[in-house]
Amino acid sequence: MASQGGLIGARQRGAVPESVRPVFVLGCPRSGTTLLQLMLHAHPRIALPPETRFVLPAYEGRLGFGDLRERENRAGLARWITGRRQTRFHELGVDAGQVARRISDGPPTLGSALGITLKAYAEEHGKVRWGDKRPAYALHVAELLRLFPDAQFVHLVRDGRDCVASLLGMPWWHRGFHEAVATWSQVMDTTRGHAGTLGPGSWHELRFEDLVADPEGRLREVCGFLGEEYHPVMSEPHRMAGVAVPARKTWHRRTHGKLDVSRAGSWTTRLTPAQIALCDDVLGDRLVSRGYPLAGAVRPDPAELLRYRRVEFSRRAAHAKRRLLDRVARVREPNPVACSPAALSGAARSAS
Repeated sequence: MASQGGLIGARQRGAVPESVRPVFVLGCPRSGTTLLQLMLHAHPRIALPPETRFVLPAYEGRLGFGDLRERENRAGLARWITGRRQTRFHELGVDAGQVARRISDGPPTLGSALGITLKAYAEEHGKVRWGDKRPAYALHVAELLRLFPDAQFVHLVRDGRDCVASLLGMPWWHRGFHEAVATWSQVMDTTRGHAGTLGPGSWHELRFEDLVADPEGRLREVCGFLGEEYHPVMSEPHRMAGVAVPARKTWHRRTHGKLDVSRAGSWTTRLTPAQIALCDDVLGDRLVSRGYPLAGAVRPDPAELLRYRRVEFSRRAAHAKRRLLDRVARVREPNPVACSPAALSGAARSAS
């Protein structure tokens, strides 16, 4: 739980009070983040929308929106968010025209526009706290902190071998086995760094296996971290699936039923012996450090290990390149990007 001293310090700094800090759920793909999203969305004060596609793309393309002190540029940004199917704004079920007007009349920062949009979803559901869920956020925490400096992050960890096995069964995963293994590895290494730098007031980590085995106990801990009270309905996420999971996402069909612990550890039958051997070899320390025992498999084929190392290097090099390009883009930003408290107050104002 965030300390009382930390809360007082945040208030003295003029930060957004903890009771309304934005909440972001993240983790490796197929780690159970949708399940956790539904659990938090069931809380009477918290709203987390279906997975969107406008926060990171807007940040990456922020230079193209121009100087947001100009109302027309804010209006253009509003149209980019609300008027394109690629952003999945239409799945939020909120009034596009109203959100666009609030962005156009709001503070001149990108974070404000994005915060207004996510807050509108919360208001549609009668909630006061807003946020978002997307596995990709695990590799972009630094960007989210620039947009929302007072954000709180909930990181859901699942046995990497189960994540890999699940990814290989997804209709949208076309990158193969080695890429799936490298994805979990990269997420674990990146989030470990954030856990150390952000501290317990802004970062909370839990395991998927513990969440499904003891939902009330783990959710009480999450609520303590968020400064909220636990509500029993949070342990029945299937009641929210029809509201917060689009029907097109058939791979989330299990969220429409009661909690199922049978998939925990299913990698033992879903992965081949050769795949298990590679996972244990390259993920071993990371698995053990998070409480997942190794299978005791023989060492992997050297050729397979070499193929994995090439994929892993390519992923990490691409991420390093994105980080470098981001640093260059920051020099050219015409405006601050952080969400303004005025954007969250509900009071529209002109920044022209």
